[in-house]
Amino acid sequence: MIDAQVKRGSAELAILTVLEDGPLHGYEIGKRIENQTGGRLQFTLASLYPLLYRMETQGWLKAKWENASGTRRRRYYQLTATGKQRLAPLREQWSQLFHALNSLAGVTNG
Repeated sequence: MIDAQVKRGSAELAILTVLEDGPLHGYEIGKRIENQTGGRLQFTLASLYPLLYRMETQGWLKAKWENASGTRRRRYYQLTATGKQRLAPLREQWSQLFHALNSLAGVTNG
């Protein structure tokens, strides 16, 4: 399991990345991140929703309520144009961080 402080720093990248493929509701975002990282990166709903709200207020995400057949209303999140613009520099910053750590300590990102 990845330390909470490291995870907080990677949360924006993780959320924006999974929303690249289309809108998802909060629980689904968390599950997608967990599945795509082999369980190494997990968010509780209590930590995920404040992040989503903050990212929405920053204009990176747009949210809307939808009624799914046979289920309760869910709030779906999708990337905005601003969110898509934010994703490329975040990827570059993390790439540079992994490169620097590898140079320093032999830590690889694979």
